[in-house]
Amino acid sequence: MKVVVLTGAGMSAESGISTFRDNGGLWEQYRVEDVATPEGWARNPQLVTDFYNVRRRELLGTEPCLGHRLVASLEDIYPDVSVITQNVDNLHERAGSSHVVHLHGELMKVTSSISPNDPRYIQTLSPEHVEVKMGELAADGSQLRPFIVWFGEPVPQIETATELCSQADIFIVIGTSLNVYPAAGLTYYVPQKASIYLIDPKPVKWNSSHPFRHIMKGASEGMQELLSIIRNS
Repeated sequence: MKVVVLTGAGMSAESGISTFRDNGGLWEQYRVEDVATPEGWARNPQLVTDFYNVRRRELLGTEPCLGHRLVASLEDIYPDVSVITQNVDNLHERAGSSHVVHLHGELMKVTSSISPNDPRYIQTLSPEHVEVKMGELAADGSQLRPFIVWFGEPVPQIETATELCSQADIFIVIGTSLNVYPAAGLTYYVPQKASIYLIDPKPVKWNSSHPFRHIMKGASEGMQELLSIIRNS
């Protein structure tokens, strides 16, 4: 039995992580073009570096929510659980999930600004050193940049995520509107036989013909209900 969990911003919002698209989100405070594109990096790497330094400091002050921990607890029930997340924080790992695929990169990592996806240049920052300074270089001599998939860049993990979704027996979506591609397109690869659960307090457009069960609650309450369903089934 293979379980695949797809999580979005609503998952980490319960931990106090600022979302980007909701009212009051980060995109109302910063222009996407300035802090989340290769062009923004080229124009003003200092601004981009400062933006992600602040995001990392915020992350250090947060803890996994109950929802993160309940997702991790699925591994106590099923032998094969994978989490695919659109979030760049490390809260799933800190909650105990052992197999996490990050579609949009990882906030606590930095990499080469010339070859960002070359594993030789990817570094994990320690909690004691989360602030990157201009002049700090990757092993290839280029300025360190965030290990984040910016708008306009390819998503290196999408093929891995697609393969996982195509093998799912149980598919769980938590805290994502399914409006952002390519992540939203993963739903098309879920097998017809799979049991599908959507956890979100808002209406979600499930862009597939598959039947699904929508638990209209937040991540933590929704996972509590889902675990009750699973244990009683």
